[in-house]
Amino acid sequence: MTYTHNQPKVTIVIPSMDETDNLTFLLPQLNPHYEVIIVEGKNYNRTLHTAQQLRPNTHVITHPRPGKGNALITGWTHATGDYIIMLDADGSADPNEIPTFITPLTQGADMAKGTRYKPTGGSADLTHIRSLGNRALTLLTNILFNQRFTDLCYGYNAFRTDILNKLNLPTPNGNTHNYQWGDGFEIETLFICRAATAQLTITEVPSFEHHRVHGRSNLHAWHDGKKVLRTIFTEFINHHRTPQHQPHTTNP
Repeated sequence: MTYTHNQPKVTIVIPSMDETDNLTFLLPQLNPHYEVIIVEGKNYNRTLHTAQQLRPNTHVITHPRPGKGNALITGWTHATGDYIIMLDADGSADPNEIPTFITPLTQGADMAKGTRYKPTGGSADLTHIRSLGNRALTLLTNILFNQRFTDLCYGYNAFRTDILNKLNLPTPNGNTHNYQWGDGFEIETLFICRAATAQLTITEVPSFEHHRVHGRSNLHAWHDGKKVLRTIFTEFINHHRTPQHQPHTTNP
């Protein structure tokens, strides 16, 4: 994407748990005009040194409570861009797809949701069992929230910064020992469910998921799948007593 100064500002938020080897691969690929925020939860000094060497204008911060959710929300509160991109540190998401996520936002969508199940999308990492579980959780979400998602459990997403005040997300600061709903892995599902019940316009964007570049994934399919299931039901119960008009989910 060719950058011009009249384009909206883009912030990329990257949660990290000492992902130096992967950041070495990822950071050079990012458009130099993007604001990049790495939220480090394990080895701040090492990540800061790597970022300064590869991309000096990268912001490296820490988050007060454990969990990917707290890391993401902390990063979002520091973002100054008009649009925010959620990008994993492991190199599985292709930064070259970022303009594809930005386009629906410039056309009026509130959120661009990545999907591996649309033409030109796919995955080199998704196992058959995980795919079946994902499809089942996606179907359940579609039934309960009146949506047409094809890929619930995919974390490559983008959204307009100004929608954050509509989602009632947990405050990232506060007591560092008191877990809050949304601090953990459930944040991505929670975000989607609340975007649906907040009458936001969500557009699906085809995306290809690559293998993690280095190291082992922190994903545990059965354990994290149960968290997703719990999140779907919890969010449904929290909202179903006051029926709301559901937004239309568009697909390219």
